[in-house]
Amino acid sequence: MVWGEGNPDAPIMIILDNPGAREDREGNEFVCGTRQTLQQAVHDVGLKMDDLYVTYILKRRTVRKYEKERVRQICMNHLYRQLRAKQPKLIFCLGNVAVQSFFQDPDAEVKTLRGSMHDVHGYQTTVAYHPLAVRRRPNLRSKFIEDWTYVAKYYLNSISI
Repeated sequence: MVWGEGNPDAPIMIILDNPGAREDREGNEFVCGTRQTLQQAVHDVGLKMDDLYVTYILKRRTVRKYEKERVRQICMNHLYRQLRAKQPKLIFCLGNVAVQSFFQDPDAEVKTLRGSMHDVHGYQTTVAYHPLAVRRRPNLRSKFIEDWTYVAKYYLNSISI
């Protein structure tokens, strides 16, 4: 099981869909392209990795076909426990799978929800494209940085005061 990585008391919780194969195999939470893209964005907008805690909807990578809705719902119970324990000030969902699962809305999409704050389960929440989508589609990078800038401004103006 991969629960998360980063500062357990961080004010910003990043939610991704699931750990990748390498993360699951090595037990290291987030490595390779996802980590690099996140670290670069965090640096670009003036935040620190210590401001973040990264966790997942699914707590391990799936290896076979599975009942997606049922498994995600079970895993959401674990995520809700993490939220109650950690009490983040801001949730930042990355990618449509994380957004749809956390918002409990199969029609929710990053492209229509990004750039604004949403109250989801009592938490201030915003969204952005998944870091690997940004790596695969470089035209999304400017939107990704816009969304990180939004998070940094919110953090600096509303949370870190």
